[in-house]
Amino acid sequence: MQPLVPDIEESLALPANAVEALPDLTPAQELEMRARTIKFLSDISGQPIIPNDTDGALAHEVARKMIEDPKTKVDYAIYPNEMIAFLAGMVKQMNHALVDDLAELKNYVVTGLVKEIETAKDAKTRLQALTKLGEVDGVDAFKKRSEVTHVVKPIEEVEKELLSVLEGIEYSVVGEDSGKDRAVDA
Repeated sequence: MQPLVPDIEESLALPANAVEALPDLTPAQELEMRARTIKFLSDISGQPIIPNDTDGALAHEVARKMIEDPKTKVDYAIYPNEMIAFLAGMVKQMNHALVDDLAELKNYVVTGLVKEIETAKDAKTRLQALTKLGEVDGVDAFKKRSEVTHVVKPIEEVEKELLSVLEGIEYSVVGEDSGKDRAVDA
């Protein structure tokens, strides 16, 4: 069996170190990446990650700082793995709860608008409620849509179509001979 060796470009610039090789991540993305790595290492080593009360308190403190100033870059490397795992769990739970709350809030708004449409005494109020309902994401009754269809054709067919269009164009050349413009058909 012959070994497979990939082609390696000779002029490919390699990063100087691991930090340079990693993409810029948001604090939440970096936290998720670190938590997955910690979980993976815990699974392969057989050592469970069990945060204690100190790790929980530290995680709450870091979470509070992240909420107060989302642009703050947290140096996760200085914290123990147990705290990182606890913090990642908190962030994941908070994001999930927020999504559930937003879905419930949207449902409440839609239900309220429908109720208003059904019970409104005058046409103006019904029309305003209908307009607001039509603007709700997912209903999108007033959203203008445009469709773009991409057709993939062989280059030969495109060239033929382009040549036929160019041959169909009538054009004239305007020159300056005797002070008068003269059109010459080509």
